[in-house]
Amino acid sequence: MPLPRVSVIMPVYQVEAYVAEAIRSVLAQSYADFELLIIDDGGQDRSIEICRGFDDPRIRIISQANRGLAGARNTGIAEARGEVIALLDSDDRWLPDKLMLHMIHLDSMPDVGVSYSGSRFIDSEGKPLRQAQRPKLNQVSAADIFCRNPVGNGSAPLIRRSMLNRIAFPHPDDPKRLCYFDENFRQSEDIELWVRLALKANCTFDGIKPLLTEYRIVRGGLSANVIRQYETWLCMYAKVEAYAPEFIAEHGARARAYQLRYLARRSVQLGDGSFALALMRDALATSLGPLIEQPIKTGLTLAAAILARWIKPAQLAAISRKWTGAEVIA
Repeated sequence: MPLPRVSVIMPVYQVEAYVAEAIRSVLAQSYADFELLIIDDGGQDRSIEICRGFDDPRIRIISQANRGLAGARNTGIAEARGEVIALLDSDDRWLPDKLMLHMIHLDSMPDVGVSYSGSRFIDSEGKPLRQAQRPKLNQVSAADIFCRNPVGNGSAPLIRRSMLNRIAFPHPDDPKRLCYFDENFRQSEDIELWVRLALKANCTFDGIKPLLTEYRIVRGGLSANVIRQYETWLCMYAKVEAYAPEFIAEHGARARAYQLRYLARRSVQLGDGSFALALMRDALATSLGPLIEQPIKTGLTLAAAILARWIKPAQLAAISRKWTGAEVIA
């Protein structure tokens, strides 16, 4: 059989509530020249049983001991036969024309190594929220990627295999196994790869306008999780500094400020206004870049942190529901 042009890599671990939706969104693509590699990452729920219930010759299920998201993606990329790698997390969904529009984009712009689009948010039940990721799409620099991560999430990009081959490295404990994502990262593995592609492979990132990914927002831990996010981001920062010190010297402070602002918004969502205020104070002390470049968004984040600090959790939840929109909207 001819090789597929696109290999869709979907790690699966403890997602029985969502995985069927993710698979259906792939099988419903208007662009049909793909394979779907489902990477069973050693979960204990019914996720893989659900996956096996789909009867489509384009699906392959590959099982392994748990390696985390980065390790599962690496396994999928190694097994992939397509010239383009598409990533989909198993709790997210795609709109039906996503692959088609990205392949048109890549075919028409051979210098582009990563094609991505914005994403709209859905809640745990799959209902669209009012918020969306509408990132910078064109003339994207390595600094844009490091400071703002326009790709947004791991379900948004399609990546040329040739670009991934440029930054592959042997696993430190198993030299026969190539890594693309750094398996030392259990968070921030996406942005670490995007920055490495931009700086080491001179990869061009370019986006298209439609919001083609549905990115699921599921409430997790409170401030401890935010702290872990920042710690892993700092590990990524240190890795970049080791191979691109001049880049960090120029853009590091602004990138830290943007990351702290993002974590402040995350803390507001989790109802921890005190921590959000502390993060915003640190962000503005680190760099005024976000305030100068995005005064409205930065001001709104600060106002939300103050509000979350002083009102009761029930009132904050009511305001949050009204703002995000916990119902389907057009």
